[in-house]
This record gives sequence, C-alpha cells and structure tokens, in this order.
Amino acid sequence: MLIRAAVTRAVGAPLSIESVSLEAPRDHELIVKLVACGICQTDVAMHNSPTRVPRPIVLGHEGSGIVVAVGSAVRKVKPGDHVVMTFNSCGQCPTCRQGIPAYCAHSESVNFSGQRADGSVALNCNGTPVHSHFFGQSAFATHALCTELNVVPLRQDVPLELMGPFGCGIQTGAGAVLNSLKVASGSTVAIFGVGSVGLAAIMAARIAGAAKIVAVDTQDVRLAMAEELGATHTILSVPGVTATDIKTRVGSGLDCAIDTSGNVGVIRLAVDSLATLGTCGLISSAKGADISLNVLQLMLGGRTVRGIVQGDSVPDVFIPYLVDLYLEGRFPVDRIVSYYEFDRINEAVADMASGKAIKPIVRMAGTA
Repeated sequence: MLIRAAVTRAVGAPLSIESVSLEAPRDHELIVKLVACGICQTDVAMHNSPTRVPRPIVLGHEGSGIVVAVGSAVRKVKPGDHVVMTFNSCGQCPTCRQGIPAYCAHSESVNFSGQRADGSVALNCNGTPVHSHFFGQSAFATHALCTELNVVPLRQDVPLELMGPFGCGIQTGAGAVLNSLKVASGSTVAIFGVGSVGLAAIMAARIAGAAKIVAVDTQDVRLAMAEELGATHTILSVPGVTATDIKTRVGSGLDCAIDTSGNVGVIRLAVDSLATLGTCGLISSAKGADISLNVLQLMLGGRTVRGIVQGDSVPDVFIPYLVDLYLEGRFPVDRIVSYYEFDRINEAVADMASGKAIKPIVRMAGTA
C-alpha cells in the first residue's frame, strides 16, 4: 500500500512528508487509516535525539482512525471499527501477564526500536527501508500498522479526530491522578507543569474531588487554562518560589504532587512541598538526571517519591472510561487542542514548542 508519511531523516531537520510503501498486515497485525494524530513531546524529543531512535523513521504515537485491514489471527477488531492506538507491550513478560502493560519488561524495544521483534520494518521508500513500529504504530502517516495489543476499540459516537491523545498524553496525566496516586476526595494536589499532560491531571483531580488543586507553571496562559479546567490555585513558577510559598497558599503541605516538567529543581520543590505521608509522582524522565533528596525528611514524614509510566493505564479499560467522562462533559479535553492539517505538521510542532498550542493534533483528511 502506498501511503503518505512524515519522515524523520536528520536531527533537528523538518519532518519530510513523503510517499512510502506500507506492508500488508501479518497474522496479528492490522492497518488503521488515520483520521488524526496528536503530537507529543516524546515525538519531538525522539526527532531531536541523535541516538534514541534509528533513522529514517516515521514517528507519531497518538493515532486514531478506522480499521481497514486485519491479519488472519486478529479477533479484537474488524474493518470499519473506530480505534485509538496506544503504547505497545509484549504481552508475555511478568508485568504484562499481571495486567500491568505500562511497565512491560520489553517496553524499550517494542516502542523505540523502530522495528518488529524479528528486526523487520513495515515501511520503505523507493526500496530503501524506513523504520516503523514507533510505539507500535508510527502514526505520523495516512495509514499505520499496529497490533491487537496496542489498539483500543472506540464507541462510534465520539469525535474520532479528538481521540488520539487519549492513547498517551491524556491517559498519562489523568491516570497519574486516578490510578497511580489515587487522589482522594478532599485532598490537596499540585501539578507542576500544566501542558497537555498536566492539564489532563488537573481535570482528573477535579473528577476525583480534590479540595485544593494547585497548578504550577512558567506560562500565564497555561495557568489561566488550568484555572478554567479546575485548578483552585495557580502559582507562576519563577526563580525564588519555595515550598513554604506553596504551603502558605494552600494552608498545608500537599497530599499529592505530580511533576510533568522533568526539571530537577522543580522536582525537589514538589517533594519539599509534600505533607506528612504525601506522595510525589514523576511523569517526565528528567533525561535521566540524578537528584538529591533529604532522606530524613522522607523517612520521618512517611513521604513517597515514585515514577509513573502511562498513568498506570490498562488502555482497554481506562481509555473507554475517559471517553465516557468526556461525553458526560466532565473531562473537556477538546478545550486544550488545536487542529492542523497534515501538511502543516512542522508548524504544529513549532507552535507546541513556543506555547502557542497546548496539544496540537494533525488531521489526515485529504492526504490519503
């Protein structure tokens, strides 16, 4: 099948929209005709990294669309079904077998290697291989090849073009609140960094019934959006902001803190702002940086710091739950998205970097 795809060829260079060939699905694979795909910071980080992914590669991992072909062993979906694609997992390791796919032992290879387990790729350009299978989908394209493990069927009364980010950023932020930290009604929670992931966490904290929801960010426009979506307090993150400042604003320490910034100084601030028995969840990798924390403070206060991947989501369960919340008007994700046509994908990336767009989504209409 000849498709159109945005190809990453060189570090920092613009994405190049090209005609590439996509293989037919193997037994447990399927092809989705993309309606839209969200752009995530992880896509940008991989595009700009000289070593994290092979090149050339098609990125994109927040795709939504319609199934058009299935392999002989596929039973979960059929042609015509509406689906969202999510992170990939092996389905066989101990954590996958326990129903915890976000912590798959083979997450690195199945999401970032740019190939199948046997080393093959599904894309080529004029006979030259192009790496595929990014997050099991490579959805910066008009069509994507994925598997039953990383596709989630959707009800057909939802706007399909909006659904892609539910597969990664939205479930990550909401899941951190609802699944990972299990924010309790009446509690105090702060979100450090309110981009799309942080804003999803803000909305989820309101759903959880948190009494005080604090948004901390460097951009006034994002803080204003956080307030519209449920934040009870906003703090502009500037040099000199301390844990005391945060505690003074909310009248006590934080029961829960979530960092989406990956800034080690902000992480330290979040941990220092915890109340006794408080928990800080780390969503961003901080590029693998080391950080020093006061062990006595953690021990005497019974405080916890933990990592969070994909909001501890079981996508087949959690994504439909979030979709239902959206349809009930309780999870207004549409408030934070901006749409771009596929040929404007580089503009969308630039607008996300500048803060002009919180969650850009590229639509594939007219590019097939």
